[in-house]
Parts: sequence; C-alpha cells; structure tokens
Amino acid sequence: MADKILEGNWQKRSAERQKLYKQMLQRADKNKFLRALPDLNDAAYEQVDCLGCAACCKNYSPRFKTPDIKRISKYLKMREGDFIETYLKLDNEGDYVLQSTPCHFLNEDNTCSIYDIRPSDCSRFPYTDEDVLLKRPQITLKNSSFCAITYYVLEKMMEKMER
Repeated sequence: MADKILEGNWQKRSAERQKLYKQMLQRADKNKFLRALPDLNDAAYEQVDCLGCAACCKNYSPRFKTPDIKRISKYLKMREGDFIETYLKLDNEGDYVLQSTPCHFLNEDNTCSIYDIRPSDCSRFPYTDEDVLLKRPQITLKNSSFCAITYYVLEKMMEKMER
C-alpha cells in the first residue's frame, strides 16, 4: 500500500513547506536526526520508483570530480580532455558539470548507460542517508522540490519531530 505522503501534488506541498523544512534542518538534534535517516531512507525507496521519475537526470547535473572524469573517460575509451570537451563545462563554483540536460548518459527508459561507473554525486544522490541533508540545507531544500525521495524523508522527519 502506497504511503499517503506522496498522494496528490507533492511538489506543490513541498514548495509550501520550504520554510518549515529549513527551520527543522536548522533546529534538528543532529545525532537524533542522523540516527533516523537510514530507516527513513529505506522507507522512501520502498515508496518511490526512481526509474519512473529521473527528474534529477533530466533537469540537473552532478558534479564531476577528477576521479569521476578519470573513471568515466577510461570506460568510454576517451582521453580525459576529450571527455571534458565533449560533455562538461565549468560552473560558477568551479566544478565540472554537464554541458546540457537531460544527462547524455540517460537512456530512454530512465536507466543510466554508465550506471556502474557513474559520478559519485549520482551514486550518493539524493543524500537522504547521510549528513549532507543537514550540512547543506540549501541543497536539501532544492532537492525536496523535485525529488520525491527527499520530500518523503523530510515529511517523515517532520512527523518524527512532532512526536
């Protein structure tokens, strides 16, 4: 049975609750919050089919760190410079990101053609099982606007904090 949190227009509800999420993230007891994350993260993945969505891959870019570039370019049998020139650009923070979206490696069925060697940002996304949720609240808030997993975890955490 599907969880009611994801019924209706959850994106609209997320937008309406950004201030509440921000307050919760700022005031959270870090240890209690982090202890609750693994179970909430697992529950979210039971409720949400990422392959049915892929909003992250369709609309945003991960950061490509040096190890990612080395690993992916080797897999693609490309020189690192050619990989960068073909697929990446520097953003305003000095990180390599995709030149365009959707991600070039996103298949039509929302699977990833480089899944086993994807960037670490991709394998860690949406960071709902780690302290990034608290350490980088702006990223968490942004992610909650388009990622049902992040939204679900924040909503369940709000419920826990209200008890």
